[in-house]
Amino acid sequence: MMNRRKILQAGIGLTVAAPLLAAVKQGRYDDAITVLGRATESGQVAAATLCVRQEEEVCSQAFGDAISTDASFLLGSISKPIAVTALMSLLDAGEFKLDDRAVKFLPEFHGDGREGITMRQLLTHNSGLPDQLPENAKLRSAHAPLSEFISAATHTPLLFAPGAKYSYSSMAILLASEVAQRISDKPIATLVDEVVCQPLALKHTAMGVGHLPIESLMKCQVEYAAPESGAGDPSTQTWDWNSDYWRQLGAPWGGAFSSASDVARFLSEFLHPQAGMLQPETARSMVRNQNPSSMKARGLGFDLGDSLYGPARDTVFGHTGSTGTLCWADPTTDSVCVVLTTLPGRAVTPHPREQVSRRVLATLSS
Repeated sequence: MMNRRKILQAGIGLTVAAPLLAAVKQGRYDDAITVLGRATESGQVAAATLCVRQEEEVCSQAFGDAISTDASFLLGSISKPIAVTALMSLLDAGEFKLDDRAVKFLPEFHGDGREGITMRQLLTHNSGLPDQLPENAKLRSAHAPLSEFISAATHTPLLFAPGAKYSYSSMAILLASEVAQRISDKPIATLVDEVVCQPLALKHTAMGVGHLPIESLMKCQVEYAAPESGAGDPSTQTWDWNSDYWRQLGAPWGGAFSSASDVARFLSEFLHPQAGMLQPETARSMVRNQNPSSMKARGLGFDLGDSLYGPARDTVFGHTGSTGTLCWADPTTDSVCVVLTTLPGRAVTPHPREQVSRRVLATLSS
């Protein structure tokens, strides 16, 4: 018998004021469920959760060490669209425009062509900023606060002229989040709570640990972790993904915790914008391509297209996380898929999250 806990939920609130959700057809997602069941039974994956929604039908399930579907996982880069959503509430308030120069809000962000970087470029990964700082490990081992990462990011050398090409950048999202903090005079974790978590009633989500009980947090399998998070080296235990330091830091590029159903609720707000977080047109703009046709398609904080291991359509939006997470939403089929695991994305190819996503896609397409 697979070590799994199955909940076919009828009221997790994936749409505002939704009627009772229809029961999932018996066995519909068994192929996807089997992948995570086997992965956790074998010990390859310590814990995982799955949430799939199509229209009013929801399947939500926990595996391995996740004792319920409310377990919160370190999202990795799925944190980015959550942080950007908090920022975009300030666009709704008229506090900034996408084509404003970032230096307008970060006066120290100048020299080496930085003055030309726009807010849009920070959010679509063509600013020229690196993904991680050269001094990342040094800062983390010293338990540096976010303010020190921000200071370093404002002065780190650009990799190329702003707007010249696409290059994924966690530090660009950090600086965009700093703009949000300076405009609102609130920490990004507080702004996320006010703009995203409270309106959508996301009780298992926070930027950093926040209010979440420690026992609800799933531990990452850090022996397979990304290089920037210590790669499982025992000497990095004081600053790796499972450390108190990293959990409390609340890095907007990768430090959010959430449950699969909360992530599904978040994505659903972009499928059916209702002014719960943002004005509907602002929400729609976040999941539309903002980059030139010569570059990889990106929304505002969101990834787009088949790199999400879901439908091969540019209208599909979501994100993956190096901690072993994946989520996507497809407007064509009105569906959402969220796979959260504790096995880092670089640990194995193909990763179980990808196999699950492909099987969910096959089911939705049948």
